[in-house]
Amino acid sequence: MPGESEGVTRGQGLKRQLPYPYDQDLSGVLRQLNRRTPASRGRLANDPVTAAYLAAGMRLIETHLGPQAVRTPVDPDDENSIERPLLSFLSQRSVAAEVGNNPAPFPQRGSVSTLRSAWSHHSDYVADLLRFGLWAYHPNHCDATEAADILAQILDGPHFVEAIHRMGFWNVLTLVDRPRFRLELIATAAAEGDEVIQKAMTETYQEILEPWKDICAELLSARGTQLRAGITIETFVDLITAVMEGVALHALAAPDTPSSTAPEGEPWQEQPSSRLSGDASSESAKPTD
Repeated sequence: MPGESEGVTRGQGLKRQLPYPYDQDLSGVLRQLNRRTPASRGRLANDPVTAAYLAAGMRLIETHLGPQAVRTPVDPDDENSIERPLLSFLSQRSVAAEVGNNPAPFPQRGSVSTLRSAWSHHSDYVADLLRFGLWAYHPNHCDATEAADILAQILDGPHFVEAIHRMGFWNVLTLVDRPRFRLELIATAAAEGDEVIQKAMTETYQEILEPWKDICAELLSARGTQLRAGITIETFVDLITAVMEGVALHALAAPDTPSSTAPEGEPWQEQPSSRLSGDASSESAKPTD
């Protein structure tokens, strides 16, 4: 139908105007959409209205989980009586209302009914939001110019140990400075008994680690080294991930302690993250060709 075709064309045009990574093809990322056919799910995944709900959810995550989370006191006379929600801030009503705070060019009119039209169950929305939040920091999608430079130094640079140290520090900062790690921690605690969210976390975690297996294998080969007998590349990546996430967790809990300092001796610094909250002004977040 002509009217429907024109609407699709307008939607595609608006989609291209959205900030990264909302302008990317999300048909392989969002898997819980309330549509029967792959084609209709693909169209809905790349609808600007769907992106609007994702941006609203990511902004709520940053507001409630950090960096620089907003803490609301339950008792105005008691500064320690802050509200400590888990995922309650991502209620359908809250997300629909938050759409109104979307920056241009995102759609800014949200409702529970349109949200439910895209995701029939709240767990489906949270699962896809989690997939999106984790996918957006995938090595193939994040702005990893600095990391690429460090990897080059690890491959054939003269200061191998220093480069390894820098890579570890960069990885921890990536976790500490962005809301994805906080979302992962909270979702892990909140996912007990929720098979939809648990499945989303398991799938996405595996997908995030997969490219690092190739990266680590290339680094070992370039340096003429190999893992000891009985240790696979999968185990090696799991060990590195466990160490990085453990250090990041410690850095969040005690950022000023000596064991949580940068190579130069400075404490971890949290930088405001605007990319996934839908701030179109953050052009540096887009990857360079």
